[in-house]
Amino acid sequence: MTSDSVSSLAALEARLAQDLDYLGWPGRQWMPVRHKDGEAVLDVAVIGGGQAGLAASVALAQQGIRAVVFDRSPAGKEGPWATTARMETLRSPKELTGPALGLPSLTFRAWFEAQFGREAWAAMDKIPRLQWMDYLGWYRRVMNVDVRNDTAVTGIHPLPDATAVRLDLRTPAGAHSVLARRVVLATGRDGLGGPAVPAFVDALSRSQWAHSSDEMDYGQLAGLRVGVVGAGSSAMDSAATALEAGARSVEILIRRPDLPRVNKGKGAGVPGLTQGHFDLSDERKWRIRHYINVANVPPPHGSTLRVSAFPNAYFNFGCPILSVAPQGDSMRVSTPKRDFEFDFLIVSTGFKVDWPNRPEFDVIAAHIRTWKDRFVPAPGDEDQELADSPDLGPAFEFQERVPGECPGLDRIHCFCYPAALSHGTVSGDIPAISDGAKRLAGGIASLFYREDFDHHFANLEAYSEPELFGDEWVPAPPPGERT
Repeated sequence: MTSDSVSSLAALEARLAQDLDYLGWPGRQWMPVRHKDGEAVLDVAVIGGGQAGLAASVALAQQGIRAVVFDRSPAGKEGPWATTARMETLRSPKELTGPALGLPSLTFRAWFEAQFGREAWAAMDKIPRLQWMDYLGWYRRVMNVDVRNDTAVTGIHPLPDATAVRLDLRTPAGAHSVLARRVVLATGRDGLGGPAVPAFVDALSRSQWAHSSDEMDYGQLAGLRVGVVGAGSSAMDSAATALEAGARSVEILIRRPDLPRVNKGKGAGVPGLTQGHFDLSDERKWRIRHYINVANVPPPHGSTLRVSAFPNAYFNFGCPILSVAPQGDSMRVSTPKRDFEFDFLIVSTGFKVDWPNRPEFDVIAAHIRTWKDRFVPAPGDEDQELADSPDLGPAFEFQERVPGECPGLDRIHCFCYPAALSHGTVSGDIPAISDGAKRLAGGIASLFYREDFDHHFANLEAYSEPELFGDEWVPAPPPGERT
């Protein structure tokens, strides 16, 4: 970074600080300090320090609510951007303001232009992936987000009296626990589970295949025949990365007869849906999310060209996997069109809610109400992803499948991708993350106020700062004594 860039960035940070001061951000502290059996109780614990966790923490700060963020990764590795994401640029338009929460000085554009200028911004097509990670690191610093890195949450336990949630934590220094009145799960795309891994990989050694979300050195694919299952964004990114690493060939196996051309989800992104999805009927919520799922999201134009630029990349349509059989160090993959021989297989098959894959949820998983408990779709509209989605309250809170069986479950708020059926796509993706964070923070503020009403009413009764002192006027004399 040049000295001019450093100076310009410092000027931006000064402007942001002034904006925050004008807005009274962070908000005045109004939450009572809580202890339980002598142990301090956090207002809010946020699990996950990626863009959703950062936005949630900053939105809570605007409401005057203290949040501590826990992330299992080291600083600079939160979320997928510097680890498992393999796209060259973000898929979202660069103009979207992401987690800026309505603050112009907090946007990526402001941060970028301060360092590289307006002409560089105008010339940019999409935001480089690693530059987005750099921006999030700056966001965390200038907004003073309290992130505890290298801290994994290994257990989540609502207390029997439903007053708080205990989190078991593991750090390099050892294990300990904390209490929090409310917990926010800002755990990303796979926030309640993990990769959706097809059964056919069970025939293979784990060294012969990977999910597209796995952390992996793609350099090990040099000279190998690689198969990629799927044709979404991550499939294209994985295929391109393998090709760039020197794979001998990459065969993309696509179940459909063609690639979808239109991103229907992008077409749905209007403020009315962002603000109104939660208030739709169950049938309409299911209808719109199922329609987008069935239509499927095409891979980005640039990501697809990144693959097709290689002469040893092959797009195979109408090739669902029928079987996979190991053959020594290689494998035979059978499809309706033909059989393929691969040395390595990458499955890009998305994510799913998978409670057993997340032992930290063992205590609560069986008690969480899901959409299969709430809604029966019309014949032909069944959708496993939607059926497994949690049925959330207005502040993204979990609800009990059987009332009374897990007191305090509603103190845990699901601010990650599986919230999409209940709330729309406001809890992870860049376009509406600020809207979701504000909704979450406002909802939590309301819940805290209701819970602490007696405390706040007592403060109201005790409030004694005078507006008038009694010497601002002279009482009017009776009419007969006036001159």
